[in-house]
Amino acid sequence: MNWRAVRTIIRKDLKVVRQTRAVLIPLIIVPVLVLVLLPGVGGALLATADPDSEAIRDFRRESAAFFDHLPAPISERLAQYDDEVQRITYILFNLFFPPMVLLLPTMVANVIAADSFAGEKERKTLEALLYAPTTDRELYLAKLIGPWLAGVAVGWLGYLAFAVVITLTTLSFMGGIFVLDATWLLLIFWVVPAASGLGLGAMVLVSSRVSTFQEAYQLGGVVVLPILLLLFGQLGGVVYFSPLLALAVGAVLWALALGLMGYGAGSFKRGALIARL
Repeated sequence: MNWRAVRTIIRKDLKVVRQTRAVLIPLIIVPVLVLVLLPGVGGALLATADPDSEAIRDFRRESAAFFDHLPAPISERLAQYDDEVQRITYILFNLFFPPMVLLLPTMVANVIAADSFAGEKERKTLEALLYAPTTDRELYLAKLIGPWLAGVAVGWLGYLAFAVVITLTTLSFMGGIFVLDATWLLLIFWVVPAASGLGLGAMVLVSSRVSTFQEAYQLGGVVVLPILLLLFGQLGGVVYFSPLLALAVGAVLWALALGLMGYGAGSFKRGALIARL
């Protein structure tokens, strides 16, 4: 394996991402909006909420069915808090935001992977890349590692920013950090890397078969569906993240990701790409 060539291609791809507005802008705006601004505003509003206000009582009454059917570990954790604002805050940021943290690295990896070959075609640089002194496996691996590293970095940094913002805005009434436990650690270090790798194999294959970045991104967007199902499941009270569920979800995502990557590595042939130029 020529790791020097692989590293060169990875550096080139990440440099192109930094210089391409159509790719870079969504990678900055969406994580900042979802993991910084949205939770920051929510935390600030909850910090000023009156636990005895009519709005809080109405919300708790209307969502009684949801709270009454929470798993025992979550109910026990909520019982440690003194008022409804604290309980609502815990539920909001620990149940509804984990799928967001998983969705973003998947999206970031897909955006960069969509640009891997389709973007090269648009920029008229694909032919030079295909004639580079690398094997098919080295080229395919390089096109996977770059997006995967970027997705994992966004997932980890995004969670860190999320945790800091939430802690700063809610510390006055929550009394400490409440978005850091075994479930969160498993999500960040086990599930986020799997989510980032989930669609890369399929996305690189799609990107190698279409002509434009937009086509590749639209076709490859289907890989975020499993994450969206988790989000809807959380919102509907069907599933709740726990350490066991995080382990299971990560195992499934890793199996899918590695299966797709293995299939892609076996079927990737630069000769077919050259023939389509």
